Amino acid sequence: MSDQTLVFLLISATFVLFIWGKVRYDMVAFGALIAGTLIGVIPTQEVFSGFGHPAVVIIALVLIISRGLVRSGSVELISSKLAHLISGVKTHIAVMGTVSAMLSSIVNNVAALAILMPADTALNKKANRKPSATLMALAFTSILGGMVTMIGTASNVVIATYREGVLNTPYSMFDFAPVGLIVALSGVIFIALFGWRLMPSPKGSNKLDARPEDIRQYVSNVVIAEDSNFVGQYLSHLDDICDEANVSILGLIRNNERLEGEGFIRNFIINVDDLLILEGSVQGIDEFMKQTKTHYISETASDFEFTHTSLIEAVAPPFSRSIGRTATQLSLLKLRQISLLGISRSGRSIIHQVRKTKIQPGDVLLLHGNSEHLESAVQWMECLTLERKDLQIPQRKKAWMAVFSFLIAIIASSLGYINLPIALSLVVVFYIAANVIPTIEVYRSISWPVIVLLGAMIPIGQALQSSGGAETISNSLLTIASGVSPVVILTMMLLITMLLSAVLNNVATVLVAAPIGFEIAKTLGVNPDTFLMAVAIGASCAFLTPIGHQNNTLVMGPGGYRFGDYWKLGLPLEIIITIVAIPALLYYWPLDALPL
Repeated sequence: MSDQTLVFLLISATFVLFIWGKVRYDMVAFGALIAGTLIGVIPTQEVFSGFGHPAVVIIALVLIISRGLVRSGSVELISSKLAHLISGVKTHIAVMGTVSAMLSSIVNNVAALAILMPADTALNKKANRKPSATLMALAFTSILGGMVTMIGTASNVVIATYREGVLNTPYSMFDFAPVGLIVALSGVIFIALFGWRLMPSPKGSNKLDARPEDIRQYVSNVVIAEDSNFVGQYLSHLDDICDEANVSILGLIRNNERLEGEGFIRNFIINVDDLLILEGSVQGIDEFMKQTKTHYISETASDFEFTHTSLIEAVAPPFSRSIGRTATQLSLLKLRQISLLGISRSGRSIIHQVRKTKIQPGDVLLLHGNSEHLESAVQWMECLTLERKDLQIPQRKKAWMAVFSFLIAIIASSLGYINLPIALSLVVVFYIAANVIPTIEVYRSISWPVIVLLGAMIPIGQALQSSGGAETISNSLLTIASGVSPVVILTMMLLITMLLSAVLNNVATVLVAAPIGFEIAKTLGVNPDTFLMAVAIGASCAFLTPIGHQNNTLVMGPGGYRFGDYWKLGLPLEIIITIVAIPALLYYWPLDALPL
């Protein structure tokens, strides 16, 4: 059996397992990589070469930088202003769609969706709408925005480095922009004006069911930070933020004097180090802290800046060693480095002297502290964890520093002064040195299944080309399309890539389709860039199923979508993209032009 036949069988088996979906895609890809080595189509010395590929390095670095931009607050500052521009579903989708497309063009589109999805959900909650009303549109627009630059989506990174292998020079950062911008703009406009009506309507009312009894309320003390915008203003100026976060200010502690009564303290001037007594849900208090630059009383300035902290809700069972003892008696802060922020007892909040209140069976405790200490402390207390929430308190004073360093690296790379992976590596090193991102967050920022998928599939894609498989497939397509215009073949290539992206990860789609497109262009004697760019567009158009792109999968659970819901909006969107993309490709990447 020839190597070419073995490669076809290996890729076919991999496709079947991808579509079957019972085994995680990264495990399928890694298994295929090892199988390819065992059957002799991938040389032993090259079996792990994909993990050192520039595309893998770039994607990992972009994900780290994206997390740094989130932690610096540069993204959150923008999204916090969006609520004032939204008045209904249509404007919600238009505004959030535009922002997600713009954001995903400068950070990885998966990271862009992860950044905006909580804001989108919060805006829906405020409007009393279900997340299903907008989340699919947000996922699609984030995918569209990723087409604009090389770092916007993993598939663009892969095809840029593939071009370097066959034509000696890779695509630059903004080579994707002319066609990608037109496609993204057309897609966002279609979704905002017409497409949102094609999104699946959830069964029953589109309104959220109000269940206030399910939302536990806590009382916490937070400290006004020195850089808060509200220092020197009246306490009443916090009313709008309190309304948005659904938080109440019960009192104020200043110079160890407790001042209570919402009406009494409204006209007090806010000072640095004032303690506000807040009542609200975990999410509400967290949102209040983000917008007012406050932090928990137990934290030092250093903790606030650099410690990776979490909140845990834990219930105290009758057998817990905490029963009948207070947080002070348990020495939680002194010995365990965690703080008891609130107690919810029978649906009511403990308001006064939380740390001096004896814990009773069934109490729900709100605990805060370093992520590494919390789990062990909860186990030591013999409590049961109900919910855990990582805190992403932005460091706003570092926002512009984070943005400018990233932009400088992108500009320097685009102008050819420095290699892109090196430029991004310098940004990561700077983020770590400047504590924009804690070291504990660096490896957590990387989506390791995607890294494994890409590192495993690159040698398989290379085997397809080295065995002559890509040339065989391209010759078969040319035979089927014998006598037709190259424009028709280009359109077929775009459509085939789109169909592949519906059942394969977009990275895997590029690794298979790019060699085929290149071989077709070489056989026809036309510009290979036209076909490679068509593959780049088609691979990103994963709108028919939830498995073609991670962003589609990410919103499936929160949106309550089913597998068959995606094509209703995805199919018309792909038709629009095809109509727009082909003329744009022929204009910016003419078939009769020489490669760059």
